[in-house]
Amino acid sequence: MLSNHFQNGMESARLVWSQLPNSEEGEFDEVGFPKRSDSTAVESVDYEVIENYAYREEQERRGRLFVGYQVSLKWFLALLIGIGTGVAAIFINISVENFAGWKFALTFAIIQKSYFAGLLIYVLFNLALVFSSVYIVTRFAPAAAGSGIPEIKGYLNGIDVHGILLFRTLVGKIFGSIGSVGGGLALGKEGPLVHIGACIASLLGQGGSTKYHLSSRWLQGFNSDRDRRDLVTCGCAAGVAAAFRAPVGGVLFALEEVTSWWRSQLMWRVFFTSAVVAVVVRTAMAWCKSGKCGHFGAGGFIIWDISDGQEDYSFAELLPMAVIGVIGGLLGALFNQLTRYITYWRRNYLHKKGARVKIIEICVISVITSAISFGLPLLRKCSPCPESEVECPNPPGMYGNYVNFYCHNDKEYNDLATIFFNTQDDAIRNLFSAKTIHEYSAQSLLTFLVMFYTLAVVTFGTAVPAGQFVPGIMIGSTYGRLVGMFVVSFYKKPNIEEGTYALLGAASFLGGSMRVTVSLCVIMVEISNNLKFLPLIMLVLLISKAVGDAFNDGLYEEQARLRGIPLLDSRPKYQMRRMTALEGCRTRKVVSLPRVIKVLDLVSILRCNKHNGFPVIDHTRSGETLVIGLMLRSHLLVLLQSKVDFQHSSLPSDSRGGSFPIRHNNSEFIKPVSSKGLSLEDIHLSQDDLEMYIDLAPFLNPSPYIVPEDMSLTKVYNLFRQLGLRHVLVVPKPSRVLGLITRKDLLIEDDDNSETELQSTSVSSQHHSRSALTRNADVGQPLLNGLLMQNNL
Repeated sequence: MLSNHFQNGMESARLVWSQLPNSEEGEFDEVGFPKRSDSTAVESVDYEVIENYAYREEQERRGRLFVGYQVSLKWFLALLIGIGTGVAAIFINISVENFAGWKFALTFAIIQKSYFAGLLIYVLFNLALVFSSVYIVTRFAPAAAGSGIPEIKGYLNGIDVHGILLFRTLVGKIFGSIGSVGGGLALGKEGPLVHIGACIASLLGQGGSTKYHLSSRWLQGFNSDRDRRDLVTCGCAAGVAAAFRAPVGGVLFALEEVTSWWRSQLMWRVFFTSAVVAVVVRTAMAWCKSGKCGHFGAGGFIIWDISDGQEDYSFAELLPMAVIGVIGGLLGALFNQLTRYITYWRRNYLHKKGARVKIIEICVISVITSAISFGLPLLRKCSPCPESEVECPNPPGMYGNYVNFYCHNDKEYNDLATIFFNTQDDAIRNLFSAKTIHEYSAQSLLTFLVMFYTLAVVTFGTAVPAGQFVPGIMIGSTYGRLVGMFVVSFYKKPNIEEGTYALLGAASFLGGSMRVTVSLCVIMVEISNNLKFLPLIMLVLLISKAVGDAFNDGLYEEQARLRGIPLLDSRPKYQMRRMTALEGCRTRKVVSLPRVIKVLDLVSILRCNKHNGFPVIDHTRSGETLVIGLMLRSHLLVLLQSKVDFQHSSLPSDSRGGSFPIRHNNSEFIKPVSSKGLSLEDIHLSQDDLEMYIDLAPFLNPSPYIVPEDMSLTKVYNLFRQLGLRHVLVVPKPSRVLGLITRKDLLIEDDDNSETELQSTSVSSQHHSRSALTRNADVGQPLLNGLLMQNNL
């Protein structure tokens, strides 16, 4: 009977394996990387408000009650984002801790009878969890692989990678993180939690997932990319707050690292979301203290309280602390460079062979990681327990220091097993611990540093959800503890704690690798619960970031570049100072559309060009050509699919008097987030349809951002990035000026009729007059020299 079950299990495994594709299909060609051959896999986001005729009519119909409803809905969604992200973090942590607890308890029970049997159980347990993770990612959610922070950073920077914010990506990220972290790989769950928070925020912002019939029309109040961007920012902050129980650090991380656009109203909602996460997490931890969560107890949420650690520090200790900063910068820059090379090799050689190769790769890494963490502690001799009042020894994985791993004496512990044969959270807690001088030998720490550093480099970039916060803290705290051991033996002061230097080492490596300073400083203070270390953390972060910047960019910027995500940095390149806007267009031919265009001609233009923006031109009675606006490709496709705006006449639709007919809602032109949207192949037109005409005037953006041809490319870059633009029109020098707006003109106060009036200084021949607010220096531009897009910058 047992053999029958075994055969059935083998048959099931063969069936699963046979269903895996030999080559990549869908949107991604390897670890969540968009295909380079598909130019639509990465697309810019339209953060600019398209103030066309339909939009203005819709705004006029809305009153104060609707505005109040939208504001209330934003706060309600912020509440739901905090609750959802907190619940997801609780579920992941409880699952990981219980899997780890069962694994260590079973292995420790078997190892007392047979070492090889214990090793086999340990390896197979980890292998099963890792296989479940990589299978979910490769078969169900390829965009769930990796950290997710580079993709989310790209989205908030104005680049949408298809698939990163979908419901299946959320599910794959949650369950994939449980398998990869619970399987003992050298990676963490903190980066994936940021991605999870962003997915929850995006799904709530669009009312759920219509594909899986999990949607609510009551939440579908925000259809613009600008509103979704604010919600995703709240989700990123919620993810960091849930991962580290650091609400203030989450707000600062969203501000410093991921978002490119910020305002005070968004700050309040982000702070509120992080506070909700903190309440949810605290409530869950209080509930789990009664033993209802299994092995989830003192561990789980990573917060390492060292408030009882070193009380003070001397001026002489600043030198070794500065050395820690230098080491962190060097090792962090080396980590970025090595992961860049390995990821490039995976992308271009290994992962092109298909999903099966991805599964084999991560399974081999899992077996090697399990064998190293199980076998290396045997090379170290057990040490006698200290004579202090600490509990010694402890079984592996039971949230304690001084782990007894295959020691012959009951009063001995294995220092290498204390950090290697343990969960990462508990290992960090052991390295940060105070009053534990001489717990670790220098040989054990060096062995762990070399092996774990190598495993972290090799594991990063595989086809599983992987974060680098906790592995970075592990690496940094190890060499920090080594420096602390030297300081203790050199200065011979009783108040020096090795755990203090472990904390500083963790901060230095994260600063040297990720190049995050302010938010990371606050996060380290919040998780250590010791404000006295704030100046020291600031010191090592500044040094490590300066050293790392001398070699390469931060980890997220390097990975975004490898993924083909064109991020716009906060500062323009130096050579842009000597370039003009016209030179920045790179002599790219501008494809313009007439105001009234034949459907056949429009389809031909869309088929021959991949542009996403088309200037629309019109002619005056005198024959002069004017640019009347900008038309988006996605809007054109909506018009072609609906066909309701087709007309037989080639004349403008308002030429016979009256206003434009309104046949569309503004929400119809919004592309679903993280999807390819409508394509020309999805539209079916008859021969009669191709002979019809479309008047583009009601649907174009009549007031796009325009710059003169001789403006420096640096100013264009700053305008483009700070406003979150997708297109900027480049025109010749204006022939005349209609008005001049100053700060005084923008200080508008509401009157009793809730109407606003703009006073502007108008330039005319010898007198002043009022003028309407306009972003263009001229109502129409006679010529168009170029069209600047994100790729040009």
